[in-house]
Amino acid sequence: MCTQPNKTIIFYLFLLFTSFAPISVFGSAILKDFKGEFHTIDDYKKDGRWLIVMLWASDCHVCNQEAHEYVKFHSAHANKDAQMLGISLDGKSTKAEAEKFIQKHKVNFPNLIGEPEMVAQMYQNLTGNAWVGTPTFLVYGPDGELRAQQVGAVPTSVIESFMAEESASKTAPP
Repeated sequence: MCTQPNKTIIFYLFLLFTSFAPISVFGSAILKDFKGEFHTIDDYKKDGRWLIVMLWASDCHVCNQEAHEYVKFHSAHANKDAQMLGISLDGKSTKAEAEKFIQKHKVNFPNLIGEPEMVAQMYQNLTGNAWVGTPTFLVYGPDGELRAQQVGAVPTSVIESFMAEESASKTAPP
């Protein structure tokens, strides 16, 4: 006889009961910086720059392999046209591992942390798509609108090209 509840069933029940919750509730309730202060993605969309959100986990091989590229991207763009924001899915139980990831890769952009199931639900609420895994990227335009989403590593050159094309199309005459 199994005395532990089936985590998969609990997860799906959680998704069922929370799928209609407002995004702002999830954003303000689940994301904390590494000092314990609550934040939302909206807190980082207010300055008219592009916002590239990387959803990551400390045990994600691709995240570890590619982190240095996003650090370089942030360094090159932070004082101009774009910034990075990291959201770790490590949650409270592996926060120390997330902190080690940030130190190991010398991550120079803001990072938030949330419980995996809650971040997955937030992603679904924001995009209308099911959560797949890390890394995942959300790209917000200077107007604060979600312009793109991508599961898997995205070369920074592709992000820069996308930003340039989108910016050009917004300024081009009709």
